[in-house]
Amino acid sequence: MELRVLRYFLAVVQEETISGAAEAVHVTQPTLSRQMMELEEELGKTLFVRGKRKISLTEEGMFLRKRAQEIIALVDKTTSAFSAPAEELAGDIYIGGGETEAMRLVARAACRMRSVHPHVVFHMFSGNAEDVMERIDRGLVDFAVFVDPVDLSRFDFLRLGLRDAWGVLMRRDCPLAARDSVRPEDLLGLPLLVSRQSMVGNEISGWMGGRAGELQIVGSYNLLYNASLMVEEGVGSALCLDRIIRISEGSPLCFRPLEPKIEVGLHVAWKKYQIFSRPAEVFLDFLKSEIAGPGERA
Repeated sequence: MELRVLRYFLAVVQEETISGAAEAVHVTQPTLSRQMMELEEELGKTLFVRGKRKISLTEEGMFLRKRAQEIIALVDKTTSAFSAPAEELAGDIYIGGGETEAMRLVARAACRMRSVHPHVVFHMFSGNAEDVMERIDRGLVDFAVFVDPVDLSRFDFLRLGLRDAWGVLMRRDCPLAARDSVRPEDLLGLPLLVSRQSMVGNEISGWMGGRAGELQIVGSYNLLYNASLMVEEGVGSALCLDRIIRISEGSPLCFRPLEPKIEVGLHVAWKKYQIFSRPAEVFLDFLKSEIAGPGERA
């Protein structure tokens, strides 16, 4: 399987027609059509459903799309690392992570690095812990920010020295908004949106003291912004971390922390035995100094 053919395949996926894809990759339609048929023969699977107006993917085709995107991204990332000019620090750094205010620390380190090395480019990927770990394992992300609880035994990591607090994002007209905090019994009967991250569910279950099965779960989310719109429209309240959604004075939403408190640690992690590109290696130094604080910065 050649990289060129994978790029052709992704062009067909994007354009949804052989003619559009052929124009995009600058080959003839018969050539591209033959390449796709040969790819299906090589894999022994049907990848496309060929309709009258457009082409769609079979289940096997959707699986190949994901793998092809990862392969091409890794190749492009590697090529970029080798093509940077030797006389100046340049290249790409890939950072993943869940939604947390702690990403500001990473952003400050990135800003300081770019003030010294303006040819370094940062690429961000947002997702839950499982999504980001998969990208680290596949070499698609250099660094990732994780929120506890998370198993980092497969990674090297630094503790960020920051903590986030769990609570409930709710409408201001919710009866619980009049309280300073939310206790386990307050959640019983309250429509809730919850994180899809499994280890988070375990921690909330422990906080509930065995009554988690009584919660009224009306939905789940992996990133909070869209869930906050569901909250705003009255679908339910969201169990989430503080300071992810910016709440202004006139906002219809408010946040109330859990009581007893659940505070979680934050970490920046990378693959064990990782051989960094030069930009990633330098960024790690900036990140370490940012974690250490102003007194330790060069």
